[in-house]
Amino acid sequence: MTDDNKTPTSYTYEHSGVSIAAGNALVKAIGPLAKSTARPGADADLGGFGGFFDLKAAGYKDPLLVAGNDGVGTKVKLAIDHDRHDRIGEDLVAMCVNDLIVQGAEPLFFLDYFATGKLENGVAERVVAGIAEGCKLAGCALIGGETAEMPGMYAAGDYDLAGFCVGAVERGEQLTGDRVAEGDVLLGLASSGVHSNGYSLVRRLAADKGWKLDRPALFDADRLLIDYLIEPTRIYVKTLLPFIRAGRIHALAHITGGGLLENVPRVLPAHLHARIDAGAWEQSRLMAFLQAQGNIEPEEMARTFNCGVGMVLAVAADEAEQLAKDLTEAGETVYTIGAIEAGQRGCTVFGADEVWSAREAWTATHNA
Repeated sequence: MTDDNKTPTSYTYEHSGVSIAAGNALVKAIGPLAKSTARPGADADLGGFGGFFDLKAAGYKDPLLVAGNDGVGTKVKLAIDHDRHDRIGEDLVAMCVNDLIVQGAEPLFFLDYFATGKLENGVAERVVAGIAEGCKLAGCALIGGETAEMPGMYAAGDYDLAGFCVGAVERGEQLTGDRVAEGDVLLGLASSGVHSNGYSLVRRLAADKGWKLDRPALFDADRLLIDYLIEPTRIYVKTLLPFIRAGRIHALAHITGGGLLENVPRVLPAHLHARIDAGAWEQSRLMAFLQAQGNIEPEEMARTFNCGVGMVLAVAADEAEQLAKDLTEAGETVYTIGAIEAGQRGCTVFGADEVWSAREAWTATHNA
């Protein structure tokens, strides 16, 4: 703005709401976090235009690369509204690396994208610390990322996240579903909670029902409801990788958006159908609470939430019992939840009366 008696204003990037100094300070602060995720093939240094990864140093001879990206959805809004920024980064990593392990791929390196209206370094550092922790849990290196400060794009205090991960599997060892056969047993690995899907419904219930998230849960007087809802997505990589490499797993399905009904068919051949008995595991108190609060029908639960099962394995019938024991010894909670039969590619989840609070026996089917 000028007039005849004033010197024209000299604009800077900071006048528009973007602080280069704050961005540089963040990069400096998160450098040690990235360094802590170093692994064979990557030193995890930040600051370049791109990150290097040495597949030979990682021990691969003839690898196929597998890439994936994902976000955390509206669970981020819970983290923002309740100052729970420290572990939302684990969710970001989990949603990507769990998608790679189902292809048989070891996650190798990870990059993140953090976008906000105004950079608050304290918040950003806490988020990135969670990303680094997730990378360590998955065994992959945080080799880069992007912090975008975009005034006017986000409400005050808001941010969003995206993650990108690349993994590798030796040629011939990838999981494609072609080994799944009629008679295979389905094993389910317990989830840690809602994981990172279905939060638009969770938040709608919270608003409509007036939940007090900072108070003890109705089903557990010893823990706040927000702590249940913000619990990070479980990362299954280190548990599953040895069994995949040993050839003991025919297929894996990560239970994300679409629930059991829509995710299991993604790893089945066209002539096979999965049948899952919802009574094969005890419904968690959290899932029962969500269902009761929303008066949600069992079929809707099966296509919206993971319902207590975060990963499904298809394994040979004669291997299932021993593999379940081995997975339990490795730290997983394992359920035998169903089997593979001949039929159109798809999944049927069924329950007797009273299973998942049903008034009568029920069946839900999704054909892919």
